[in-house]
Amino acid sequence: MKTLLRDVLVTVIVTIIFFLLLQATVQVSVVVGSSMEPSLHDGQRLLVNKAAYFFNEPEGGDIIVFHPPNNPRAAPYIKRVIGLPGNTVEIKGGIVYVNDSPRDEPYTKPPNYTFPQKKIPEDNYFVLGDNRNNSNDSHNDWTVPRQNIIGKAWLSIWPPREWGLAPKYSLP
Repeated sequence: MKTLLRDVLVTVIVTIIFFLLLQATVQVSVVVGSSMEPSLHDGQRLLVNKAAYFFNEPEGGDIIVFHPPNNPRAAPYIKRVIGLPGNTVEIKGGIVYVNDSPRDEPYTKPPNYTFPQKKIPEDNYFVLGDNRNNSNDSHNDWTVPRQNIIGKAWLSIWPPREWGLAPKYSLP
């Protein structure tokens, strides 16, 4: 009886520890709307790696999940990191420029708007939806504070035809 009680207690403790570790490092997020088309689709479910930025900072091209700075109580947004802290970003003639260099963005259609050159503040990130012309993102004159970032999109888990790693494009 004593052994059985000990085994049950150990199992419960290990389960609680595993659950807490999972909660601290992984989250499921749902893509809402078409702002990340064609890379991600409305209703698609992603596993978000909340530990990805414990020891590293987001990189250009990462798809991140974050609390929107203009409405922190809203559902988290999913967007692509375009500009890093200290970078300058400008959008003109359908081309996104980072530090005066044009970006090759094969995953999106060109934006049909302009955005004047802006320096990204320290500890902030400039993000855009892949559907440039249908996205509430940094071209609306806001950036994402580092503390608002939940994590990095990691795996697509639903629907089954979309299973696999979240799309990543390196932006130098």
